[in-house]
Amino acid sequence: MMRIVTDGAADIPVEWQKEFDVQVIPINIHFGEKTYIQNVDLDFDGFYKLVSDKTNAFPKTSQPSPHQFVEFYKKNYQPDDTILSIHITSKLSGTYASAVAAAEELKGVYNVVTFDSLGGSMGTGIMCRTARQMERAGKSVDEIVTHLESIRSKIFIILTLDTLEYARRSGRVGALSASLASVLNLKPIALLKDGLVETVDKVRTRKAALTRVIALGQELVGDKPVHLGVVHARDIESGKSLMEEAKKHFNIKSVEMTDLSISLAINFGPGTVGLVLYPAE
Repeated sequence: MMRIVTDGAADIPVEWQKEFDVQVIPINIHFGEKTYIQNVDLDFDGFYKLVSDKTNAFPKTSQPSPHQFVEFYKKNYQPDDTILSIHITSKLSGTYASAVAAAEELKGVYNVVTFDSLGGSMGTGIMCRTARQMERAGKSVDEIVTHLESIRSKIFIILTLDTLEYARRSGRVGALSASLASVLNLKPIALLKDGLVETVDKVRTRKAALTRVIALGQELVGDKPVHLGVVHARDIESGKSLMEEAKKHFNIKSVEMTDLSISLAINFGPGTVGLVLYPAE
C-alpha cells in the first residue's frame, strides 16, 4: 500500500488527512529558548496567544531533522510500505533535504519516494489529495510522481500580507523595504511560483489588495479549470470575502478554505490571506 506523508508547512484540512490518509510530520517552533512541536504541544490558538504577548521572543521555525523523519517513518509505517513523501519547496526550506537524507538512511528497509513540491501551503495539500485519488484509481507511484512533476510549475500561490513586520523579522524582505512600506501603510502581494516567493505588487488598502490578488490570479490562469484553495492567518472574514469574490472570476472545479500553517504565519504574519490555484485539467 502507498502511504503519503507531508510536512507542517502544507495547509491540508484535517478532514483531508483522514479521508485521503495523509500523515503530517510536524515542524519545530521556537520562542526564545522554548521549543514546541507543531500540533503536538502547540496548536493554532496556543500559537496566536503566544504571538499576541509582546513580551515573548519572536518565533522561529526549524525543519524536522533527518532523525525526526526516520523515527516518524518507523513509527507510522511498516517496512514493506511504499512511502510518498511530498514536501515544501527545497528553495525555501531544508525539510525536503531532511526527507531525502532519511530515505537514504532507510534504503533497503523502507521504500521512501521523496518529492519536492516546489510550493507549499494548500498547493502541497492538494498535491497529497491528487496523489491519493490517483493511487485509488490504480496508478503507480511512478505515474503519480510523473504527473505531479508535470503540474507543479502550474500551481500558483498568491498572498497578501496585512503587515510586513513578520516578513521583515523572518528575513523574507529587507528591513529598509519593510520600513518604507510600513510608513506608507502598503499591503504587499507575494507570489509563490517555481519554488520561490516574490513580492509582485504593493497596494494601499486591504480591499485593493484582495482585488489585486484575484486580478493577478486571472492573469496567471485565465479561464482554465482550477482547484481553488483559500488560506488565511487568523482572518476568516477576509478569507470568506476572498473566496466568495474568487468564485465569480475563476473556472472552479473544487474550493476549500483552511488556516495558513503556523510555519507560514510566522513568516508572513497574522492577517495574511491568499489564493492557491491548482490545475484541474
